[in-house]
Amino acid sequence: MAPERETARERTPVGATATSRTRPRLDQPRPPRRRILPEWDPEAFGRLSERIARFLGTGRFIVWMTVVIIAWVLWNVFAPHDLRFDNYPFIFLTLMLSLQASYAAPLILLAQNRQDDRDRVNLEQDRKQNERSIADTEYLTREIAALRIGLGEVATRDWIRSEVQDLVKELEERQNGHHQHVVFRADRPHGRDVDDH
Repeated sequence: MAPERETARERTPVGATATSRTRPRLDQPRPPRRRILPEWDPEAFGRLSERIARFLGTGRFIVWMTVVIIAWVLWNVFAPHDLRFDNYPFIFLTLMLSLQASYAAPLILLAQNRQDDRDRVNLEQDRKQNERSIADTEYLTREIAALRIGLGEVATRDWIRSEVQDLVKELEERQNGHHQHVVFRADRPHGRDVDDH
């Protein structure tokens, strides 16, 4: 009986239960969906916008735009009538300049937004660096204070010298005040006591 149950379970279901079998599996990634709009890399588009914005902000762009406008106007004023493509009110030139401005403004804004993001990241890194520097400075200040406190208890050369000088003065005063009492054994004459005089 057990083999019959296993073969029944291995069979693929028919009808309404067949559609439940085609659910996507959770242990496998989904297949990529088809998109109607084209995809682009935002970083590549941002870099391109920054290049264009940099070029639009240079004197070279102004010079080239001025040369093109002057050539456009001169051509449409002095060229033979059949070769002119934009007559006196220069409507097509106005359209082209407004089109250029309508594309330049968003590209410049996008470049500024990217620059603002970079500035924000740099500012955050600078702030963290300043916090680390302040913490390091406070730590070093505490360590120097602890060393000063510790050195206050250590005998320095000058302190030892002054103490020895005080002791020598005190010994000299004792020796001058009590002639019969000799402090050092080397001062005793030939091993005789002072009291023997």
